Amino acid sequence: MSITHKILINRDKLSASGRKIADWIVTEPEQVLHLTSQELAAKINVSQSSIVKFTQKIGFSGFSQFKQGLIEELSRKSAIQNSPLHTNITNDDSTSTIIQKLIAAKSEAIFQTSHALISDKFETVVEWVNHASRVQIVGMGGSALSGKDLAYKLIKLGIGVTMEFDSHVQIGIAHTLTPNDVQIVISFLGETKEINAAAHAAKEKGARVIAFTSPTASELRNIADICLETIADESQHRASSMIARTAQNVITDALFISLVKQRGDSGQEMIQDIASHIRLLS
Repeated sequence: MSITHKILINRDKLSASGRKIADWIVTEPEQVLHLTSQELAAKINVSQSSIVKFTQKIGFSGFSQFKQGLIEELSRKSAIQNSPLHTNITNDDSTSTIIQKLIAAKSEAIFQTSHALISDKFETVVEWVNHASRVQIVGMGGSALSGKDLAYKLIKLGIGVTMEFDSHVQIGIAHTLTPNDVQIVISFLGETKEINAAAHAAKEKGARVIAFTSPTASELRNIADICLETIADESQHRASSMIARTAQNVITDALFISLVKQRGDSGQEMIQDIASHIRLLS
């Protein structure tokens, strides 16, 4: 709990001088950093002992500990305010600038990821998924959303697919896979413990493991039979995995369209049949 919250919560329990001190500190916290307890008392027009009693009332041993806590808290707030909202997007950016920066980052992810897809590896992935008895899709967080979207697409083609959000269920399903099955693992960093446990389980059962992951070295890359690169600028300052999901969706959409082509008339008929049944509900 922040010091400001502690002060506000305890304000009604304080004496008249205590409330006076509380109101002044909440309004001018930065000034406290440069004052001694005696100087602060003079500014607020209370006794020095009232300052000490106030700090003890809100959980500190005295003014020195209170002041140190306030210094650390204001430093944290300053660091948060000065850090990017997401990658290179800052608090000072206008709405139009934010949108332009997002477009630029997403466009770059789409270009780089799609360019990397033009390879024999991608053609092999299409063949494996097309002929798999069953496909398991594994992912957590934002990657799970990309995985669920791919699962819906594969269902439209009549491909037997399973995608569960719970990591323990994902590991359990991986243990039921066979050499005729394929596991698609979506993980940008490739270092999530639960995700890699599911990939290990699938590999042990003889299933083919395909990873949609970043080009950097990771445990997942060591496990997977084939890696398709999701190329995105995802720095430590990110509000969500927006750019990574954009790159992942390039791969999932390309895989879906390639499978539609691979399955020819039967694939398109399946899509149309599903759409027709849905239209009947409206």
